[in-house]
Amino acid sequence: MGPPGAGKTSVGRIVGCRLGMPVIDIDDHVLERSWGMSVSEKLSEIGGECFIEEEGKAVCRFSATGCVISLTGSNPLHREAMQHLKRSGVVVFLDVDTEDILQRLSQMKVNRIVGQESGVSMRDILKYRKQFYEEWLDARVLCGAGDSIEDVADKVLKTLCRYEDSESEMFVSTRSQGSSELKYFSDVVIEGLAPDGGLYVPKKGLPRLELSQWLRISRMPYAMRATAILENCIHPLDVSTVELSSMVQRAYGKNFASQSVVPLKHLTDHQYVLELFHGPTASFKDLALQLMPQLFAHCLPQMCNYMILVATSGDTGSAVLNGFRNLKESDRARIGLLVFFPENGVSEIQKLQMTGFQEGNDKSVSVLSDFDFCQRSIKGMFGDSSWTGHLAVEYATVLSTANSINWARLLPQVVYHCSAYMDLVKSHTLMFGDPIDVCIPTGNFGNAMSALYAKQMGIPIRKVICASNQNCVISDFVKTGEYDLRNRTLMVSHSPAIDILKSSNLERFIHHVSDRDGNLVRDMFLNLERDGFFKVSETLRERINLEVQAGWCSEDDCLMAIQEVHAKTGYLMDTHTAVGKVVADRMHDKTCPLVICSTAHHGKFAPAVLKALQCQDIPQDPVKQLERLCAIVGGEQMHEALVKCMKSAGNRPHQVCHADYNKLTDQVEATIEDLFLRVH
Repeated sequence: MGPPGAGKTSVGRIVGCRLGMPVIDIDDHVLERSWGMSVSEKLSEIGGECFIEEEGKAVCRFSATGCVISLTGSNPLHREAMQHLKRSGVVVFLDVDTEDILQRLSQMKVNRIVGQESGVSMRDILKYRKQFYEEWLDARVLCGAGDSIEDVADKVLKTLCRYEDSESEMFVSTRSQGSSELKYFSDVVIEGLAPDGGLYVPKKGLPRLELSQWLRISRMPYAMRATAILENCIHPLDVSTVELSSMVQRAYGKNFASQSVVPLKHLTDHQYVLELFHGPTASFKDLALQLMPQLFAHCLPQMCNYMILVATSGDTGSAVLNGFRNLKESDRARIGLLVFFPENGVSEIQKLQMTGFQEGNDKSVSVLSDFDFCQRSIKGMFGDSSWTGHLAVEYATVLSTANSINWARLLPQVVYHCSAYMDLVKSHTLMFGDPIDVCIPTGNFGNAMSALYAKQMGIPIRKVICASNQNCVISDFVKTGEYDLRNRTLMVSHSPAIDILKSSNLERFIHHVSDRDGNLVRDMFLNLERDGFFKVSETLRERINLEVQAGWCSEDDCLMAIQEVHAKTGYLMDTHTAVGKVVADRMHDKTCPLVICSTAHHGKFAPAVLKALQCQDIPQDPVKQLERLCAIVGGEQMHEALVKCMKSAGNRPHQVCHADYNKLTDQVEATIEDLFLRVH
């Protein structure tokens, strides 16, 4: 299936030959034989609208199996005909760029196609038809400008093999010892954490895309880029291509303040800032958590309820609460959401964002401890089989998570790293294949790991630079090969989202650089849980240093960077982006472009940013803090959704838990009982 000029007939002949199947061309073998005249004669006789109806009726009378069928460009406009064809076959869409189609049709001297009314351009009719191709496809073949007919036929055959072989894209635990049960994408989305305590990863890694595919993707808007990339990472038998496209459009269509979703802005010299904060809660977590809840709801089995547990160091909490709130009511009815956050470890604005969700099936509870305790407690709950069994029997409820330990949380983040590179290619800043470095403020290593997965897919990222604040356990590990939590105390900082000592996604990274050595990963992280320490071999440390660099900055350096960048450029960074900027300035060799991930809007950390700008008499009220920032940088740099949230926040009371594991499990069970046993 595809538009006129896509090569359907020629590709179909090659595919049929290679598969040893007869080839049927709808124009030649169905329509002309049925009508006793050529297609062009029939079109002249009855006109465009009647032609599509007559064409559809002819197709509905036709049946075939065990063959390759080349459709006409207008077949997908007839619903009954496509329903008839899909009952016995797989529909492969040859997705050719509109500019390539126009050039081909011009060379073929075609200036009008079926359904094109007088005064309507060829470009407009092709754009109109695209929605019908998107509606009926089972699988997409993304065709590049330089692809030959043989190249496209190869892609079709590869796509068919993938479609029929879902087991080739299964998942394993990072602690897999070779005999562990393989899981489908839909399984890992629901389970979140593997039964052995490991994290799920694709058994064979993420697919590497071809140059022609990347060049096509570079010309697309963000939502289309996301669809094209994620289609290659999620098997269509888990989430169909049509359903995935619909989810992506809902996630990124109207939920982000910037039309480009994740704008890439030139900062100075070789440095660029990737703004990841234009979503509804003003943090990079929105890029995953506007999509992940839809994937979760799609994969849910029908027989039970689900309680999603989340530990957050600040930004994840409000993003996950916002994302799940947007699900349809039938899904929300059996999904509960409970967020634990450190009472004194998040900014006041972050706290107000989270505590605003206390109705329906969503709830946030603070804990008189740090993020690591919250995360460790949730992992403990997943590992307690007797307790989770009790929840299943008594309440018909299964636990899951929306932290970045869940694969469906991490996967959407791969897209924006790819998109940043595509923007540099599109702006002619570099040619595809030229390297870039990426600097990421990180505590849990999820954002850094997603950049490494983008590299695995073919984005030429040379180095991932991990930027830490004074809680510099990742920086120390990358430099020494030792992950040491002994005698280390978490320190509250101006950049609370990276106030983390126990980095969950580091487990995926060790699995990645050790060539998927599950035994090694299991032993290391069991040692970390038991002794608070592990050390990698010198060989492995050298491999780590080929992939990542790391550094950290002090609180004073963070605030000074905010002030200096604003004074020189007028650009205002938040505290996390400032950590990235300081580390990037120290570590980058300036031989290629550097992308700094701006993970949150400066308004979320207004007191620290105002302090950095040396403002006097900083107001206590968050709304007035935002207004003060607005007066400094102008309204165009403010975040309307954040301002609106603060104005409606008020002084909401919230529940506070002591740092006691049993208290947290009691809170989980009480929430489940309230949600799923109440009388509606």
